[in-house]
Amino acid sequence: MKRVSLVVISCLVLFATAFATAFAAEPQTDATITRDANGATVQGVSKVTATIVGIDRATRTVTLKTAAGKVMELEVTNEARNFDQLAVGDLVTTQYRESLTLSLIDKKTSPSASEKATAERAPVGAKPGGEIGREVTIIADVVAVDRHAKTVTLRGPRGNTLDLHVEDPERLKRVKKGDQVKAVYTEALAISVEPAAKK
Repeated sequence: MKRVSLVVISCLVLFATAFATAFAAEPQTDATITRDANGATVQGVSKVTATIVGIDRATRTVTLKTAAGKVMELEVTNEARNFDQLAVGDLVTTQYRESLTLSLIDKKTSPSASEKATAERAPVGAKPGGEIGREVTIIADVVAVDRHAKTVTLRGPRGNTLDLHVEDPERLKRVKKGDQVKAVYTEALAISVEPAAKK
């Protein structure tokens, strides 16, 4: 990845983090759990929306206000594309998504870990925005099962261990020492800007 891309990604993360932190008391959050025969997935989404109430083009500062009246000023770096497309009244939305999927593996393999990153910016001429994300996949060995405590102990590729609580006794019955688990963790942070509503 080119250095410029890293700078843009860093700027997007800093902007989104500042935005989400400032309005942390007002996120809309949704979480779901889905199960299938071999595993389960937990997904969560948190979203914060604010309206642009002021723009200082000389300092590249944007003033945002939430529906609850909370106000914050953010400086938009030069690396952020399409600053000139912003207008008072535009809606800025930050959305953070993450999920964790755990499943038993049929074929044994060596414990491993891999990570891949994604990044996307709004096209030139559009409203500013973009998304960054990553996906981490880990293959771990089951080294202990405590049915009384309802825990499974996993050992990862670096030798570190983790105890997972398994609430469903039927699922716990299917796990034994020597099994392997695949864990896939994904997270993504997106910022989008929608034009002001026409009056």
